[in-house]
Amino acid sequence: MTLPSARRRLLAAACVLTTGLALTACAGNDPADSAEPVKAVSQAEIDAAMTKPTELTFWTWVPDIEKEVALFEKKYPAIDVKVVNAGQGEPEYTKLRTALKAGTGAPDVAQIEFQYIPTFAITESLVDLRPYGAEQHAGTFVDWTWKQVTGAQGQIWAYPQDTGPMGMLYRQDIFDEHGITPPKTWDEFAAAAAKLHAADPDVYLTNLASNQNGVWMGLLWQAGAKPFTVTAPDAVTVSVNDATSKKVGAYWQKLIQDGAVSTDPDFTDGWFQGLARGKYATWLTAGWGPVFLTGSAASTAGKWRAAPLPQWDATKPASGNWGGSTSAVVKGTANPIAAAKFAEFLNTDAESTKMFTTEQFFFPATKALLADPSFTGQKPAFYGGQDVNKVFADINATVNPQFEWPPFLDQAVTDWDETVGKSFADKTDVGASLDAWQQRVTDYAKNQGFQVATQ
Repeated sequence: MTLPSARRRLLAAACVLTTGLALTACAGNDPADSAEPVKAVSQAEIDAAMTKPTELTFWTWVPDIEKEVALFEKKYPAIDVKVVNAGQGEPEYTKLRTALKAGTGAPDVAQIEFQYIPTFAITESLVDLRPYGAEQHAGTFVDWTWKQVTGAQGQIWAYPQDTGPMGMLYRQDIFDEHGITPPKTWDEFAAAAAKLHAADPDVYLTNLASNQNGVWMGLLWQAGAKPFTVTAPDAVTVSVNDATSKKVGAYWQKLIQDGAVSTDPDFTDGWFQGLARGKYATWLTAGWGPVFLTGSAASTAGKWRAAPLPQWDATKPASGNWGGSTSAVVKGTANPIAAAKFAEFLNTDAESTKMFTTEQFFFPATKALLADPSFTGQKPAFYGGQDVNKVFADINATVNPQFEWPPFLDQAVTDWDETVGKSFADKTDVGASLDAWQQRVTDYAKNQGFQVATQ
């Protein structure tokens, strides 16, 4: 699973990786005018590359992924894949940017989370996988995940590996004790939050973590917001404080200021303890959450159940995504064919993708696994025998594919932490913090050379 821790046209002009965030964009031609035809690599070239003694370097944080890699090496014995754990998320990205800037030391293939694909694509750091046959796999993956790795001109920047459609895990015992049923709408959720906390001040219906931008983006995604839209290589629309975002912000502000939900930082000792002792009656989480919870709150086995997120419009089920990652080929690799075919195999081979669900307990990105009864039909005792994978597989079908990430995500997250996240912790005006976030992100994007529009 990938914890918390768009896709744009390659820049027509050369872009320079800067130090620090490495997010500088440079102006280019209109993408509609600068698209170049894609020349496919021949099967003869592929056959030659896959039988030539070759060493690939693969940066990943996935534990025991050597098991999946071994399947590839068995099929292609001439190719040796060196697996390197370069850190999870940002630590890996920092090392990757440094290597790219230096022109040496970068891997052939790197694990990159969905939300960071635009950041690396816009700096021309990724290989377009279309010449190596990637387009044939468009139907292999859930539609919204394929959209996340597809560029404005049809470039395919990576293969999806795992995902995190958002749902709700809840404590059945706490709900039963207080006469609460899983809320189907956010209005019902707010009423249940007030009822529960009034009855027991030590229990909150949920925790909205003040340090977790990923949850906030997932909630905006579900609500239909479009906080970022890249309209050209050097142009972006920033709308983090639009009407939809303000609606979501006002909703949570009231719950926070009323004391009906907590805002504890997540993935901390205090948060883990809160999960174990029943401080939080729900966890708004992702498809990887059920397995994660079995290890982090083992003493609560049998008490949890799963349901979709409450809805803004119950007649139009919708969800967002939190987490998930891809396998991308890094620009400059000396072996692009072998690297592309390795990334392809890892995420499309039936045995390899199935192994991800049984060894690393990923929530899958392929349509085949999401329809496989051996995955969806599991009934873990931790969840009272409920088929939780089926619940999240159904949720996955409601994720809106039209959601983009900015090509300067690091800065956007930092600014969120210091504005919106801080407003949660301080119980201050979320709407004002959204305005502050909008201003900071806009100023940063302009300073990096982007043309910025707002809505």
